[in-house]
Formats: sequence, C-alpha cells, structure tokens
Amino acid sequence: MSKRKRHWLWNVLIVLTLATCIFAFVIHYRNWHKIEEGELKILSGIYYQKIPISEIDSIMFVDRIPELERSNGFSWEVTEKGVFKDSLTETKVYVFVDDLRQQKIRLVHNDSLKIFLNFKDSLETQKVYHLLNEELLANLKDPI
Repeated sequence: MSKRKRHWLWNVLIVLTLATCIFAFVIHYRNWHKIEEGELKILSGIYYQKIPISEIDSIMFVDRIPELERSNGFSWEVTEKGVFKDSLTETKVYVFVDDLRQQKIRLVHNDSLKIFLNFKDSLETQKVYHLLNEELLANLKDPI
C-alpha cells in the first residue's frame, strides 16, 4: 500500500477556510457599537452604520418590528440583521437585532431612515438608549 501525501496547498486552504468561517461568525455573533465624537457606530458583520447623533430625529423603545420586506440580510432563531424595505413608505430600514424577544431601540435619522437595534443583554440595550437620549437632550439644549 502506498501512502499518498497531501499537498501543502490543500492544508493551507483548509486552515484559511476555517479561519474565515470563525471570523465571520465572531463579527455576526453580536452587534458591536461605539459612541464617540458625537457619532453612533454600529457594526454587525458586513452591516455598518455611522450616525451623527445630531441627525437623530427620534429615539424610542418598541416591542415589535413592523412587517418589513427583506432586501438582504438574515434571520436565525431570535436574531435578525440586515437591510429591509418598509413597504408603506418605500424607505430603507436597517435591523441590528440580537434578540427579537426583547425591547428594541427604534432610531429615526435624516427624517426617514430607521434603525432597529438591540443587544443580547437587555441592560446594555437600556444603557445605550439612555446614553443616546442624554446626547439628544444635550444637543437640543445647545443649538449650534
């Protein structure tokens, strides 16, 4: 019986494929956010939004996401992420929801763009909501 030696290229391809899959899982696993320099930055996989807090028109908690038409994105169990289309207003809606069972933050900016956002930890969702609300109130008190 002769032994077949696997070519080194296949080993490299297998390792790169596994590394890519693990990386994709980690960046889609949760919503990554940062509030700095007057901007809210949200990253979840290939979906990224950078919203100046001064352009946020309204912020509120909602229990459910309205019926939307998916442009691209994915749903898996209680997670929903992607770009959707509101069939009533024909506007884009960005959804960054880690847990559909919990309350979601509904942001409206630039008069019509909506974002639904929450995190796996409901306390983190409330913390972000209160931070954004404080920033909005500060912007309203300090007109430029």
